[in-house]
Amino acid sequence: MRRDAAKRKLANQQKRREEQLRRRKRNTTIASIVTVVVVIAAGVGVYLYATAPEQLGPDTSGVATAPLPKRPQALPASVDCTYPAAEAAAKPVSPPANGPVSTNGTVAANLDTSAGPIDMTLDRSLAPCTVNSFVNLAQKGFYNDTTCHRITTGQGLQVLQCGDPTGSGSGGPGYKFDDEVFPGLKYGRGLLAMANSGPNTNGSQFFMIYGDAELPPQYTVFGSIGPEGLSTLTDIGKAGVGGGGDDGAPATPVQIRTATAS
Repeated sequence: MRRDAAKRKLANQQKRREEQLRRRKRNTTIASIVTVVVVIAAGVGVYLYATAPEQLGPDTSGVATAPLPKRPQALPASVDCTYPAAEAAAKPVSPPANGPVSTNGTVAANLDTSAGPIDMTLDRSLAPCTVNSFVNLAQKGFYNDTTCHRITTGQGLQVLQCGDPTGSGSGGPGYKFDDEVFPGLKYGRGLLAMANSGPNTNGSQFFMIYGDAELPPQYTVFGSIGPEGLSTLTDIGKAGVGGGGDDGAPATPVQIRTATAS
């Protein structure tokens, strides 16, 4: 009797051990599956985060370069330009002399920026007074160590605006001059134009068009941007606006180290 009872006890103990072993194996398997699922989910999450599209500006490299505008009627050999005083200068600089300015020829200009070089050609036949002012400011170092404070990346308007030493969008050279616009003036990729705050309020701020620019003919075009400059501007445009949106400070900081014109 005792021997049979001992056998039954041993058999029950063995059965309990086998059941405990099965439970441990089952729990271990479930835990492993859960761990794998968590790892896969985390990996997918990291992948999705890493590959999520950023809020970037448009790629305008495929936009056709706009032809340089032509005046309906050519200007005389020289025109009188005046540069009356305006608001206080954002940086000390003297205005160009008032008087006759040639309307013939072009001027090579360059911006050495932190984002890359921007080569430009200024055209006196389009805007002699504007070219005269830009050359004056460049030669006197007004644009050196200044930032391009605004970029637009929205549909129909892709420009980079520069020329304010304060970086606020309200600074100027302490003088102003008249618009040099004409009916039918159109804007597009590769053109260089003056920013203003209303009719005949030109100062030092200018914008460079790297894509489209659906604007009324109220902004003086005074030159064009070369291939190297357009490549630089396209890259700046692709990076978009810092903080998102389609109008504001560029995500890629753009500092004009030096500006030259000769």
